[in-house]
Amino acid sequence: MRIAVVTFEGFNEIDSFVALHILNRVQHEGWKAEIVAPSDSVTSMNGVTVHTQQPFSFVNQADVVLFGSGKLTRTVMQDEKLMSVFQLDPSWQLIGSQCSGALIMKRLGLVENTPICTDLVTRPSLVESGAQVLDKAFISKGNIATAGGCLSSQYLAAWIIYRSLGREAVVEALSYVAPVGEEQSLIERVLGVIETGIKSVAPSRHDKLTAV
Repeated sequence: MRIAVVTFEGFNEIDSFVALHILNRVQHEGWKAEIVAPSDSVTSMNGVTVHTQQPFSFVNQADVVLFGSGKLTRTVMQDEKLMSVFQLDPSWQLIGSQCSGALIMKRLGLVENTPICTDLVTRPSLVESGAQVLDKAFISKGNIATAGGCLSSQYLAAWIIYRSLGREAVVEALSYVAPVGEEQSLIERVLGVIETGIKSVAPSRHDKLTAV
């Protein structure tokens, strides 16, 4: 399972790093989450510079594509050359976004006729575009998921793990990162948030790769 964490200039560190870290807690053959960007390095909204791990075109081969947010998302989505690189296919890719990353999802036509979650700052722009924005942290439908609020990255990571490897893999991954003494409550809350959408999905190539 190859996972592209799409990260643009001015990115929000929590979006990219928290999801990346939780996902890479999974110990499974062929499983790897990596930072993908249009350039060799990108600098966050707070001045943290990171080197990309895969070329930008990797997004079209990745099994999972996650769009984080950042202060320049609106500029990014207006870059026609950049947007033309994306040839994503939700029939076989799991695709998710966090906060203003939903603007990219909307720009690419991935969330038409489906409710969206995003942050409070991005919400007005999506509503103006005709999107139905929920007052929730996470929602998934089929192979598409959106999340709102910086710390909702835990839901996106858990959704990917659950869809790919099942419930127990989520429990194991979250046990590593949960605050001490709060493991059970965190795991129960995250599972409670993500399972409703997952249980309504017909099985796909992503579900429980260990059984394949």
